[in-house]
Amino acid sequence: MVLVGLGALFILGGLLYMARATIWRGPLSGKDSSRRVRETLEPPRRGLGFLGLRANWPGVVLMAIGAVLMASGASF
Repeated sequence: MVLVGLGALFILGGLLYMARATIWRGPLSGKDSSRRVRETLEPPRRGLGFLGLRANWPGVVLMAIGAVLMASGASF
């Protein structure tokens, strides 16, 4: 039962890590923005680069470890 709970915590931690990495990536507009800012501070749409595996690999690893722990805990 401990492994299942620990696995659930790892999965939740992975999800929270990926959410934090997406939200706190930085400003969408400003000096580093590739588009020119006109009447708004934000560009019309955000690219999907923040959803890639390169940016989120620690969260995916945490979720995979959690899944392995939950599966091994369920087999006992």
